[in-house]
Amino acid sequence: MKAVVQRVSRARVLVDGAVTGEIGHGLLVLLGVAATDISADAGFIAGKIARLRIFNDEKRLMNLSVSDVGGAVLVVSQFTLLADTRKGNRPGFGQAAEPQLAEKLYEEVVAELGAGGLTIETGRFGAMMEVELVNDGPVTIIVESPEHE
Repeated sequence: MKAVVQRVSRARVLVDGAVTGEIGHGLLVLLGVAATDISADAGFIAGKIARLRIFNDEKRLMNLSVSDVGGAVLVVSQFTLLADTRKGNRPGFGQAAEPQLAEKLYEEVVAELGAGGLTIETGRFGAMMEVELVNDGPVTIIVESPEHE
């Protein structure tokens, strides 16, 4: 599982021109699920995102988590994060999970984050989405779950 986590001052997702999720200060999470991912990966990624200390404290050091600053999280599914670009110019997506597994694990990540008391917004799984954001910093972190054999 791979997540691109961006600290934002605001972000929103639109599907067919309608807003499906919108936040102010917080995190935009683009989430890709691999074919080898399991429920434990959803828990790992959600915990890492919730505890990630990428917000500034009073000394302007990145020591605070999204919950420490009262921020929200916007989670957007994005299978293209699993693109393999090592050969040729057309990305391959053989490492991405099939939609049924991907949606299940995506929903588990969303539920885990919400269970931790965070305000969660989402895109719409499988839809063509427009994502708008103002990256604060900019701060962008890639979080990956451990690999499985």
